[in-house]
Amino acid sequence: MSEYTPKGLLTLEELTQAITRDEIDTVLVVFPDMYGRLVGKRVTASFFLDQVAEGGVHACDYLLACDMEMDPVPGYKFTSWESGYGDFHCVPDFSTLRIASWLPKTALIICDLHNDKQDKPVEVAPRQMLKRQLEGADALGLKVMAGMEIELYLFNETYESAREKRYQNLKTAGSYIEDYHILQGTKEEPLIREIRNHLEKSGAPVETSKGEWGPGQQEINLRFSEALVQADRNALYKHAAKEIAYLNGKAVTFMAKWDETQAGSGMHIHLSLWDKETGKSLCAGDTPLPPLQVTEIFRHFVGGWIAHAREITAFYAPNVASYKRFQSGSFAPTGIAWSVDNRTAGFRMVGHGSSLRIECRIPGADANPYLAFAASIAAGLDGIRNRIEPPDVFEGDIYQANNLARVPSNLHEAIAELEKSAFLREAFGAEVIEHYLHYFKTEQRKFDAVVTDWEKMRFFERI
Repeated sequence: MSEYTPKGLLTLEELTQAITRDEIDTVLVVFPDMYGRLVGKRVTASFFLDQVAEGGVHACDYLLACDMEMDPVPGYKFTSWESGYGDFHCVPDFSTLRIASWLPKTALIICDLHNDKQDKPVEVAPRQMLKRQLEGADALGLKVMAGMEIELYLFNETYESAREKRYQNLKTAGSYIEDYHILQGTKEEPLIREIRNHLEKSGAPVETSKGEWGPGQQEINLRFSEALVQADRNALYKHAAKEIAYLNGKAVTFMAKWDETQAGSGMHIHLSLWDKETGKSLCAGDTPLPPLQVTEIFRHFVGGWIAHAREITAFYAPNVASYKRFQSGSFAPTGIAWSVDNRTAGFRMVGHGSSLRIECRIPGADANPYLAFAASIAAGLDGIRNRIEPPDVFEGDIYQANNLARVPSNLHEAIAELEKSAFLREAFGAEVIEHYLHYFKTEQRKFDAVVTDWEKMRFFERI
């Protein structure tokens, strides 16, 4: 197993030298919230060296108990008005220190969150949830390697013009399906190239970009890495892409389904298991699983992941609109099955030899990368511990299969699956699961309270 050493990562000494040369004057000190957004503070370079590098910063703990509109949502046990919405401690992880090359003279570092009074990790923090599952893998002698394919739509709009239009009649950067098209890709290349190059310069190395199945839709794939590094890179990718678009007078969206007439955007997860001591792949092996030969440990990992797919779907599809992506014949899965190199499958086996891995095609581009990875790994590890066998490999068009478990069809259904899951309460802890149940229920509740444009257009005159 070899990992590419990316450009753009900094040591503290290198950052100090860059500050001395007046090449860096600002450090973004950030962490992912429940939506996967990077939130935090801009810190002057001198203050970062004097205080923050060693002591971290503090932020209001409501940031893990609010909604997209920054509304402090009641009902969380983690924090509330009753507790006074105190602080948590943001502890810099220096393995994530990097240039933010799309911004002038700026560096960025990702933090872990600690309880300010007890100096213990905040267990409901998305990055901590992933780290806990990777600790579980480590205890089994495993290293989890990962890749992600996240799709976006590019618009010939600004975020301000899209808002003024109330997100109606938006101009996508393309006018036809452009899957693998080089010509249409060239029209979008000025911005997509800038995103690729800035990610490459900022410690998030890119493999490829390509036109996707919708007009103005692109997919950018980052180089595979250890799972926590991959989640960090993809959180950075989503953040940087939006800022770079904004700086260029454009807009992008990572909504899983931004328009009911257009293809959805996915976040396909690729996972493989490696021996942490020898660095050898633990996927391909001598155990027959027609038409593959795999290791027993990987077979059980796949078995657990598939067995728990419905329970963890809320972490893959966290919003009401997420479920509108799951349509037959859309390249988004509807049935829970696995198959070899079959894009109708929720779980697609790809590669061979040391590159053999499983791709989960259920998550949407709106998913939080940390939560999606954490749930996936938790399910796979449960499969290993309990020796869960996967179903038979499916061959053919899974959209036409009637005897398979289905991906939950809406957030209500996914919440119900999460709520009754004993496995997830054991994997993450009951308090963590109750926290995220409240988060998902809040998303559903707030949607249910709104009279939508669709309802007005359908009923205003004719009902």
